[in-house]
Amino acid sequence: MDKPKTTPKDFFLWAGAMVTFYWSVIASIFLIFDYINYTFPNPLAYYPADPYQSGISYEMASIIVLLPLYMLLMWLIRKDAVRDPSRNEIWVRRWALILTLFVAGVAVAGDLIILLTTFLNGEALTTAFLLKVLVIFLIAIGVFMHFIADLRGYWDTFPARKRAVGIGVAVLAAVVVVSGFFIVGTPQQARLARFDAEKVADLQNIQYRVISYYQAKRKLPAAITDLSDPLSYGPLPVDAQTGESYIYEATGALSFRLCATFNAESRGNQNMYPPETRAILPAPSSVGKEMMPDNWQHDSGQVCFDRTIDPSFYPPLNK
Repeated sequence: MDKPKTTPKDFFLWAGAMVTFYWSVIASIFLIFDYINYTFPNPLAYYPADPYQSGISYEMASIIVLLPLYMLLMWLIRKDAVRDPSRNEIWVRRWALILTLFVAGVAVAGDLIILLTTFLNGEALTTAFLLKVLVIFLIAIGVFMHFIADLRGYWDTFPARKRAVGIGVAVLAAVVVVSGFFIVGTPQQARLARFDAEKVADLQNIQYRVISYYQAKRKLPAAITDLSDPLSYGPLPVDAQTGESYIYEATGALSFRLCATFNAESRGNQNMYPPETRAILPAPSSVGKEMMPDNWQHDSGQVCFDRTIDPSFYPPLNK
């Protein structure tokens, strides 16, 4: 009996199904990893105020679009196989299934090797690391079992179970996407958090201007408008959310206060200056010395930060 020929339709249906499948799985893994990183943060890493800017939005969109597309393509493939059972014997189908089994098997083996290597090196098995290992292991095992059953014709023998698995995968994907709104907040909340992060960066900028003003003139500015120096710094930053000026007040000969209105309590690491902020802030006069980071944690509503200049750290430029 002649082997069935693979038509262009067969090839592109299977190629599309495999691309959307792999992409959906990878996006799911990365999305869960982002959830784990957010829930169990690394204290040495800087986390932006908006988690949706770190890939979460792209991963969510990939799952929402590509997983239903994969299911549609597989439905078309199954429909052709029911009409013509010889479609189950075409080479592109067997290659796609065997390749997927190979990738899943390699993922499981690599997962176990990484886990054992970390353990044998005496490194700390953190909760985040163990959860990531478990995620890869469970997904790889699930993929392996599903496709080896497909290769052996199990789903053709038990179509009701195949439908149940499809529904279960769709529900699980929906849970993964929706749970992000509870773990990292909604996109609207993330937008407000990004506004808050920008306000902190603006206050840091103003603080540097106050220090530079003191070093140049041996006194604090009487009002925030005194810091407007287009030759050195450019225009004064204003609240991008409201368009209003920030509050500055000199509270003593060497002390001052900066205030802003925040949308929510700070989250993530805001003790360190964001990289993009460090690049635009003027450097202190003590060349060669590292600026110690200030604490910029805040609650919601109007929050004021009291600062005191130590002349031994920031001596006047002209003595």
